[in-house]
Amino acid sequence: MRVVFIASKTSSLLNFRGQLMKDIMAKGHNVIAIGSDNKCAGELKTMGVELITVQLNRTSISPMNNFLYLWKLRKILKSIKPDKVFSYTIKPVIFGSIAAHAAGVTEIYSLVCGLGQVYSVNNFKTKIVRSICNKAYKLAFKYNQKVIFQNQDDINEFVQKHLIEKNKTALVDGSGVDLHIFKKNKLPYNHSFIMVSRIIKEKGVIEYLEAAKIVKAKYPNCSFTFIGAFDESYEKDYKEFLKVIDKNVVNYIPETNQVANFISKHDIFVLPTYYREGIPKTLLEATAMGRPIITTKTPGCKHTVKEGVNGYFVKARDIQDLAAKMELMINAQNLQEMGDESYKLCLKKFDIRIINKEMLEILNIK
Repeated sequence: MRVVFIASKTSSLLNFRGQLMKDIMAKGHNVIAIGSDNKCAGELKTMGVELITVQLNRTSISPMNNFLYLWKLRKILKSIKPDKVFSYTIKPVIFGSIAAHAAGVTEIYSLVCGLGQVYSVNNFKTKIVRSICNKAYKLAFKYNQKVIFQNQDDINEFVQKHLIEKNKTALVDGSGVDLHIFKKNKLPYNHSFIMVSRIIKEKGVIEYLEAAKIVKAKYPNCSFTFIGAFDESYEKDYKEFLKVIDKNVVNYIPETNQVANFISKHDIFVLPTYYREGIPKTLLEATAMGRPIITTKTPGCKHTVKEGVNGYFVKARDIQDLAAKMELMINAQNLQEMGDESYKLCLKKFDIRIINKEMLEILNIK
């Protein structure tokens, strides 16, 4: 059997779906990946995954660019003749599903791993784009056997808007986390905070930087780290980030493949996001390593914290509340116990072996 994965960023195929692809191949099936660039092509080839690149501008609303992407996908899928197509992120889900149907593929599946900025911001432009996305999603979902979501809030919203029928939806607890890579370890007890995310304003990056300044002024011995890659689609956010960050307060690491190592050196993981997440993978990684969590009650994030047990919720966009919760963590006497509770939650819900078993059942791959 041939299974095609379609994603916007090729690196996400390796980082987010690598183990799932391995599990499918272990059952004797072939996996072909379609991404937008050649990054990680070598690693995918070593795994046994064939990579085909199709250029994609993730944020472009140009009808010509989008039609060209759709046309290329259809041509490739018609040539490959896959048994199943699995797409994730907005454009691959929409255009991948339509292209697969047009190419005669009968088993089409999609993963909505969060609703993203389009459903997080309410300015005029995003409202127009959201309206277009709703119509496009509704059309694409018609051709899907199942559409997988990562939190119930997203399912409820799409069902209430009549974009999809309830019986076509499936739910999994995020993308899962590999406990062999993100291993539980004891807290260093050094009053340190770490945030890991792309530099996108709605991820709460500015709030983290500003709250760090407030807390650092009161507790000079505490420390803050931010790990975040620059996303070319959010250049305006990056410029604001550079204006706000005080490198005497926050240690900034642009990008690294040693995230687990950095988390292990910090006490508390922070993600004050108001971006429409599925379940943020960074939060899953932090729970796997036994870290207390500070995050918001936004869809997806709220499933990673039991208030006062393994972390605290903060109000979205509220710098003062974030600073107060950081101070609460600094003075907490039960940090290690909170970290242990995070790990227990991860074992129960977020282990990648649990998630991928559910994914294979939904995709009907035996």
